[in-house]
Amino acid sequence: MKETCGYFIFLLLMPALLAAQTVVSIKINGTINPASADFIHTSIESAENKKAECIIIHLNTPGGLLKSTRVIVGDILESTVPVVVYVSPGGAQAGSAGVFVTLAANVAAMAPGTNIGAAHPVDLQGSPDTIMSQKATNDAAAFIRTIAEKRKRNLQWAEEAVRRSVSITEKEALDKKVIDLIANDERDLLKLIDGKQIELASGTKILHTNNAQVIPIEMGAVEKILNIVSDPNIAYLLMMLGFFGILFELYNPGAILPGIIGVISLILAFYSMHTLPVNYAALALIIFAIILFLLEIKVMSHGMLAIGGSVSLLIGSMMLIRTNSTLEFARISHSVIISSTIVTILFFLFVIGIGLRAQRSKPVTGIEGMMGAVGETLGTLNVTGTVRVHGEVWNAESVSGVISEGEKVRVTGIKDLKLYVEAEPKVG
Repeated sequence: MKETCGYFIFLLLMPALLAAQTVVSIKINGTINPASADFIHTSIESAENKKAECIIIHLNTPGGLLKSTRVIVGDILESTVPVVVYVSPGGAQAGSAGVFVTLAANVAAMAPGTNIGAAHPVDLQGSPDTIMSQKATNDAAAFIRTIAEKRKRNLQWAEEAVRRSVSITEKEALDKKVIDLIANDERDLLKLIDGKQIELASGTKILHTNNAQVIPIEMGAVEKILNIVSDPNIAYLLMMLGFFGILFELYNPGAILPGIIGVISLILAFYSMHTLPVNYAALALIIFAIILFLLEIKVMSHGMLAIGGSVSLLIGSMMLIRTNSTLEFARISHSVIISSTIVTILFFLFVIGIGLRAQRSKPVTGIEGMMGAVGETLGTLNVTGTVRVHGEVWNAESVSGVISEGEKVRVTGIKDLKLYVEAEPKVG
């Protein structure tokens, strides 16, 4: 009798228990990088601590670094909480590295109007670099086959996504068994996966998500900053801004603010480049270009140094980010490079040039500033007398004979607060 009552009580409380279930939801909108990998890792840990039914990763990415992708895939495969990757919203994509993350999920879903597939980059000549990237491509192909076999997805398409850079729509992905379902929105997704049986490393779990409470988790302020600076374009701009700020401070001591901005920018740029595949030969070319621009200001080369600096800067910028695989989405936009090159040339030829010319200009204050100054006699200057120079009255001594009152004179020397002057030649 007691067992029967307990069973009925359990049935009565089951809706309330199911309603109390929680689902963690996060968004990855941008490239796959160390910052996004850390965010996914901490979010999965949070979902495990909350004993959530699952964690939903809203994914919209053109790709990213394979090193970070491997970290994310490892976290997904080892998670004790079911991981649902949802390519959304409409118009979103899971490109390159995003394919690995999507296929690794316990449940792979896409929203209408999305696509999935590898975006195979090309070299400067417009053709894939099949020789240099063959080893990395084979490694990536083996990696994605492992994921596809683990999750029982379309192994053939997965390898084609790596080797042939194929891309398909959400409907094609569902037909080819690349993904598990298409959902209109998050709430529709929760209804569709409700009751689904998930195989985890810790055992089998049946999802109860229909009435689950969704707990969104967002990146913290520090994570957002690190995510932004991990973008190759932002890293490049920070590096150039850092160089500008420090050089401006060196040629204009005491400005302070440009130096502070320059140091902070360089620190952030170096952090970003530590996480990116940087070509240090290209970085040396950029530094060499800046040296050439500085020499152009000080040395009369008739523009040859400036031309060499421009070419060095352009080539170095084009080569700066060197990925280990053509599947990695990490490159600097050509428009950003060209714009930065033009701004850099103008900066050195005009801003710093003006500062240097100002440093070399004739002093206008103090004793040196009085030399050659033009004044006016306040009375007849019969060897000695007084003159007005720069609005001040000075004792003066003529070195060119008697000078009448009101005549223009030029300072030729100064000693013991006495000016030595000569008559200013009259024009006409």
